[in-house]
Amino acid sequence: MDSTLSRNPLPQVITYLAAMKLKEIAQKLNCELRGAANVEISGLAGIEEAQSNHLTFVSNPKYFRLVKETKAGAIILGPDGPETSIPALVSQNPYLTFALAIELFYSPPEPIPGIHPTAWVAETAELGDDYSIGANVVIEDSVRLGKRAVIHPNVTIYPHAQIGNDFLAHSNSVVREHCQLGDRVILQNGAVVGADGFGFAPREDKSYYKMVQSGRVVLEDDVEIGANACVDRATIGETRIGKGTKIDNLVQIGHGSRVGQHNVLAAQVGLAGTSHIGNHVMLGGQVGIAGHLTVGDGVVATAQTGIARSVKPGALISGTPEMNSSLWKKNYILMHDFPELVKTIKRLSQEVEELKSQQTEQTKI
Repeated sequence: MDSTLSRNPLPQVITYLAAMKLKEIAQKLNCELRGAANVEISGLAGIEEAQSNHLTFVSNPKYFRLVKETKAGAIILGPDGPETSIPALVSQNPYLTFALAIELFYSPPEPIPGIHPTAWVAETAELGDDYSIGANVVIEDSVRLGKRAVIHPNVTIYPHAQIGNDFLAHSNSVVREHCQLGDRVILQNGAVVGADGFGFAPREDKSYYKMVQSGRVVLEDDVEIGANACVDRATIGETRIGKGTKIDNLVQIGHGSRVGQHNVLAAQVGLAGTSHIGNHVMLGGQVGIAGHLTVGDGVVATAQTGIARSVKPGALISGTPEMNSSLWKKNYILMHDFPELVKTIKRLSQEVEELKSQQTEQTKI
């Protein structure tokens, strides 16, 4: 390990660029200000790490107890938030307001305009205005790229891909042939859009013949694909991710699946081929869905749920195989008592057998 790093560990709180008065922040975020207006804020931090120059937030009642202990200079609260001795910005949606506040103090590094000398762009590719193409990027034949694209080093875009405006692709992400991406799509590092679906036809000798994956992937507007996540192309037809859906790292979307609008899929979610997911669905970490199933609108599946049958709209489910979350919680509690229940059943069974034996002996007499 570098001795300099070991002597000077990285700070737990990000240092931001420009300080602002709390009253300015309140105006920009359209919040009600309670308390001192001239408190100077130079950054944001979590409620436990914040210092006197930081703005923090709390929205979950579970953490209201920390408000009395925080050292923050000011806090973002909801209308039902606790009383506080420090200045507060009151918002109908504290978490969203905190997200917007970050943008007041921090902006990512500006991309370098133009095409890096080591990038290769096919002559038949069409690029929109105001692009930034990083080192070792490859953009192949007949690609169509919209305006204001930012493509970081080592990204590859295969032939005939069509991509909308404000595309952001981080290093080592890939868009395969014929895939179609809407506006404001974001690909995190290592994301793969349009890899071959898992399609193999069994032969009589029990070997497998690879099926050509002739379909494509369609990502609608405002979709984000997390790091090392994979959205497989369809065997025929398309795999489609609906508008506004956010996919976390290490998620697998099987070939021919259709994921609706404004869904959130947490890390290590896996969808087998031809899964159909509705709108506004939330899938927790490591949720698995068997193929050819339908998950209705508004379904919430908690972490590690195994979905083996179609799910009606609005359901809250847990466990493997999936069941209503309240029933799963009851079963989980009972499971801890199961060893004692088994002992009790064995004891009662033994007592019944002994009673039967005594009655048999009395009958003989």
